[in-house]
Amino acid sequence: MVYSMQPVLWLLIFGQAFSRIRAIPTGGINYQTFMAPGILAQSMMFIAIFYGLSIIWDRDQGILQKLLVMPVPRAAFVTGKALGAGIRALSQVVIILFLAFLLRLDIRWSLGGIFCSALAVIVGASFFATLSMIFAALVKTRERFMGIGQVITMPLFFASNALYPIDIMPAWLQVVAKVNPLSYVVQLLREYLLYGAAMGSGHAWIVLLGATVIIQVLATYLYPLIVT
Repeated sequence: MVYSMQPVLWLLIFGQAFSRIRAIPTGGINYQTFMAPGILAQSMMFIAIFYGLSIIWDRDQGILQKLLVMPVPRAAFVTGKALGAGIRALSQVVIILFLAFLLRLDIRWSLGGIFCSALAVIVGASFFATLSMIFAALVKTRERFMGIGQVITMPLFFASNALYPIDIMPAWLQVVAKVNPLSYVVQLLREYLLYGAAMGSGHAWIVLLGATVIIQVLATYLYPLIVT
């Protein structure tokens, strides 16, 4: 319920207020429309970044110990958990697009665009869920994990292009935004939902998929540490 209310509040209150101010350059696109893909990416990240909590619960209940002795590659556990977060995050696609339809935002409605947006959400959620599992493997307790999750979510969100273009950021923040995987998820969503084109999407996909593969390899190595 919380994850459903957040995008509604951002789009209805924050979006409408800043649409009237017109202080942020959005390339001729209504600000509320411009921020819709960013809010979709934010909701996806908020769901995925706490997904590692599930492996701490599994460990505490003795389930994880039984899974680790099975003749199954560790990578299968990591990838399965990550994809589970991606599928769960698809609910945000439905919520945001339905809200965009009700608000009559200038979304380019096409099956191809919606499908590619859903795919970007799944990959993005897989990245952040895997990152979450790494944190869980390192801190090992629910309290520490929740603290880390709450600390990193807002910096990741505001140090991205979710609410404003990277070009208007200070130089140091531009550097942070360009290495922030969330920025590439937002870029893909904007191209598929707003611009109806794939300009630069190849580069964004390479960065996002590359980061996901690297972090999954790291998570596969660290995954057994949760039980030690």
